[in-house]
Amino acid sequence: MTGEFAIAVHALVYLNHKKEVLSSDELAANVCTNPARVRKVMAKLKKAGLLSTKEGAEGGYYFSQNADEINLNMICEAVDAQVVSASWKSGNKSMECLIASGMADIMDGIYDQLNVECKKKLSEITISDIDAKIFKNKQ
Repeated sequence: MTGEFAIAVHALVYLNHKKEVLSSDELAANVCTNPARVRKVMAKLKKAGLLSTKEGAEGGYYFSQNADEINLNMICEAVDAQVVSASWKSGNKSMECLIASGMADIMDGIYDQLNVECKKKLSEITISDIDAKIFKNKQ
């Protein structure tokens, strides 16, 4: 999973809670990252229709969706994140050993299956669910 996914979820939960237009500077301060990184992620979320923007001096980002309808899989897809992936593969397809030559494809299949299952689970968790967990017994 990428940092972009975490930034996206955090920002959408915060925007939903605040119910106002917030600048990338304000979002970055709450997410604890830099505004340029926030803008990059917000552009992907806007393209996916998960948030809206307002231009001008009072401009920024706002959550215009129903928090009960936006799930974490939608966010995962918007930022093009793989839940499970490998940065390195063992073996070598050109080797005579069946294990060495076949392991990378086998592992890719396992990762693909894990991604499908994880994305099913992410589809069950909404922005509203996260907000409720954060503020349970806090108000």
